[in-house]
Amino acid sequence: MRIALAQIISTDDPAANLREVERFAELAAADGAELVVFPEATLCAFGGADLGTVAEPLDGPWASSVRALAARLGTTVVVGTFTPGDDGRVRNTLLVAGPTPGDGAHYDKVHVFDAFGYAESESVQPGDRAVTVRVAGETVGLATCYDVRFPALFLATAAAGARVSLVCASWGAGPGKVEQWRLLTRARAVDTTTVVVAVGQGDPATQGVEPSGGAPTGVGHSVVVSPLGEVLVELGAAPELRVVDVDLAQVDAARGSLPVLANQRFAVASGPQG
Repeated sequence: MRIALAQIISTDDPAANLREVERFAELAAADGAELVVFPEATLCAFGGADLGTVAEPLDGPWASSVRALAARLGTTVVVGTFTPGDDGRVRNTLLVAGPTPGDGAHYDKVHVFDAFGYAESESVQPGDRAVTVRVAGETVGLATCYDVRFPALFLATAAAGARVSLVCASWGAGPGKVEQWRLLTRARAVDTTTVVVAVGQGDPATQGVEPSGGAPTGVGHSVVVSPLGEVLVELGAAPELRVVDVDLAQVDAARGSLPVLANQRFAVASGPQG
C-alpha cells in the first residue's frame, strides 16, 4: 500500500486548514498515494478557537469538501475533525473519505486526553467503540493520539483483521514526550503485529510559534513502524509530506513467526465496528 504521511500544523482557521489539506492531498495523489493520512485536529488546532464553535456534522461543508477532494483525487483521505456530541461537548472524530462519492466512515476518539495537566474531557465527549475501515482492499484500524497508550483498542482492530493501524495525533510537548511517542507506536506494532502509521501535528516551534497553555499542539516525528517494531520512517518536527510504500507481506511473515494474536488467551473487551 502506498501511504502518504501529511504532517501539517493546523491553525484556528478551518478554511486555511482545508486549503492545506487540499495542497498536501493533491501532492500525495500525484505521487500515487492510495491513502493520505492527516493528524488529529486538522479542522482546528487545540488551544485556538472554541471547539464548540468550529465543530460541524459529518455532512457539513468542511467534511463534505474533504469527501469531494478524495473523490476527485481517487484516493482515501483521513483527517482529524470535531463533530457535535450529544451532551453539549464535541467529539474528536477521524473522518475517512473514500475515493468513491458517498464512500466513507468515521471514528470517535475513545480515550480522551485527561493527563499531563490537560483535561480534554471538559470539551470532548469520548467515543465508545473501535472502528476498522477498508482501504485499497486492506483492513485498517483507527486510533487517535492518547489511544496509543491503550493496547486493547489496537488488539480489537487487529482481531477484526487489520494489518495496518493508523494513529492520528496532536501530541503534547514536554520532557520525554517524543521518546514516549516512539516507544508507544513501536509497542502497539509489536502487540498486534500490524504496520503502525502514526501521523502527528508538526511542532509549531519550528515555525517560530511557541506553545502557550497546556494544549497539545504537536511535536512532529510521524512514523511508520514494522510489525516487529522497527521504525521504517520517521519525520522530523517541521511540516512535511512523505509518501511511503508499505509492504504488508511483512505482516503475514511476522504473524507466522510471532503469532501473538493467535496465542492470546484473554478476550478483547470490545469488538470493532466497520
